[in-house]
Amino acid sequence: MDVMARIGVAGRIPPKPTSPHESRATSFLRPAVFGGSDGLVSNLALVMGVAGATADNQAIVIAGIAGLLAGAFSMAVGEYISVRSQHELFESQHRLQERQLQEDEAGERAILEDIYQERGFTPDEARAVVATLFATTERALEAMLRDEVGLDPRAIGGPWAAAASSFIAFVSGAIIPLLPFLLLSGTPAFAGSVALSLVSLFLLGLGVSFLTQRPPVRCGLRQLALGGAAALVTYVIGQAIGTAL
Repeated sequence: MDVMARIGVAGRIPPKPTSPHESRATSFLRPAVFGGSDGLVSNLALVMGVAGATADNQAIVIAGIAGLLAGAFSMAVGEYISVRSQHELFESQHRLQERQLQEDEAGERAILEDIYQERGFTPDEARAVVATLFATTERALEAMLRDEVGLDPRAIGGPWAAAASSFIAFVSGAIIPLLPFLLLSGTPAFAGSVALSLVSLFLLGLGVSFLTQRPPVRCGLRQLALGGAAALVTYVIGQAIGTAL
């Protein structure tokens, strides 16, 4: 079998996605799903904590809205900075590797040959792979960045898209425990918030399973258990604070 074909079959060197949209979709879905999960859990805990301390519907709504906005902006800014920093790191490393390729191509070839030999290729196979990759500067730099440095721009995504999806997802999750208190009050609002949030936690767990490739029901129950535990603890703490005050 051809050496380059073996690379794709054995998976020793990560192949390119069959479509560039695969990695872009992943980079968009990841902050969206986890942003929604963070929004739901954090605001559920906040709302339950305040509800445990007071039955004042207005106070619960104000706290819930404040938590929603603060969390959404924090998530968006954090995601933007994170992804922007990854792009800046990639650009910096790209310049560095480009300079090293110009100054010491033989040394860079030797580094990659050693890497591929560590992955199971024979010396002759490693040299053949590197010779093929170094046929063009673009492919050489791509291989150096991916296999020597460990950076792949296809997996990073865009900072503005990541920030926007995180903001929207956090708001979408955070509004769930707050919504019943916007429409109702007292026990119906509290019961509705708990029921709606628990169902949403399970569904979000199912969503996480599609990204992590884990058993859906297990992920759903884990999300439900952890989010429910956080809400219960803050509710109990809220009750204790409310009684003390």
